[in-house]
Amino acid sequence: FFFQAEDGIRDFCLSRGLGDVYKRQLHNKQVMRTYVGHTEAVRDIAWTNDGRHFISAGFDKLIHYWDTETGQVVRTFTLKKYPYCVRFNPDEDKQHAFLAATAYKKIGQYDVRTGSRTQQYDEHLGVVNTITFIDNNRKFVSTSDDKKIFVWEFGIPVVIKHINEPDQHSISATCLHPNGKYVVGQSSDNKLIVYDAKAGNFKKNRKKFFDGHMSSGYLSLIHI
Repeated sequence: FFFQAEDGIRDFCLSRGLGDVYKRQLHNKQVMRTYVGHTEAVRDIAWTNDGRHFISAGFDKLIHYWDTETGQVVRTFTLKKYPYCVRFNPDEDKQHAFLAATAYKKIGQYDVRTGSRTQQYDEHLGVVNTITFIDNNRKFVSTSDDKKIFVWEFGIPVVIKHINEPDQHSISATCLHPNGKYVVGQSSDNKLIVYDAKAGNFKKNRKKFFDGHMSSGYLSLIHI
């Protein structure tokens, strides 16, 4: 598995500097490879389905597309603002396409084959924090510091659902349940909020939430 550097790598056995990504064996914690290419902290990492490639987003405003085995950068994408989240389209026939949520209040869609930006989703009024694919990857959900949640059809830069309730807080992290029917989001009011995503619909489940963390203003990673 990988460790990514935000304020340097921190774990029980290892401490590394900024800008590197480390591939480690889980059973003996041995470093298998160091991926050097960023000059600032790494914010996010996303894999292709087959694990042969991955992308890393850094605070140097670069997104690198890596060959996992050779450790070489295959292609580099230069952004105007910091990338906060990167996600490949999970469909096998769309693994060349990824989305990048940025501090520029926009989401860019890029093609690793050509190195070009193929689409831009521009509706948020604040930093875009997360991207989550739903509805068999036909749609994706974005959350932002503007406290809004948008649902988009992949490839079409028009919001098809807009969630902005009076008591809503910004969502800084999300995770899709393995059955694809629910999304959990970390809300800045110290709660984990559950959203129903059944049949492509997306709405808040008001009967289900988790609290107990005191993490307002901080990012807590969620895994299911």
